[in-house]
Amino acid sequence: MYDRILLPTDAEKGTEQAIEHAIAVADHADAELHLLYVVDSDVYGSYTGDEYVHEFEGLESALEQEGEDALEAAAESAREAGLESKTVVRHGSPHEEIIDYAEEGDVDLIVMGSKERSGEYRRLLGSVTDRVARLASRPVTIVKTPVEE
Repeated sequence: MYDRILLPTDAEKGTEQAIEHAIAVADHADAELHLLYVVDSDVYGSYTGDEYVHEFEGLESALEQEGEDALEAAAESAREAGLESKTVVRHGSPHEEIIDYAEEGDVDLIVMGSKERSGEYRRLLGSVTDRVARLASRPVTIVKTPVEE
């Protein structure tokens, strides 16, 4: 049923359950596992960089490094489960890049993590996961992670 599974990650704490779920489904289905991190162009594009000090050249590079580290951690979890994975870093609007990657790669399933927040929080702010679930033409599995209030 699934030949290619996409797991986008945002390098946030609490994505472990989504990573575990994607690995388990890929293993069960004998599917390719694609790991994606999107460097949010709105974040670094709107930042002047005047007071940013980091070991990398700037905010964009720091975000890219953070993504590569997150992808490597997820890929290591996959290797521990006996799976190889493909890791990709893209730049742009996260929900758009995730949907584009899924279309371009003919992905059969997108597995995403979502922090379980109170109703008020959810009504005030949307999320990348919400946008992907609404706009993707492919199946999306959302793995919720409780967040302590």
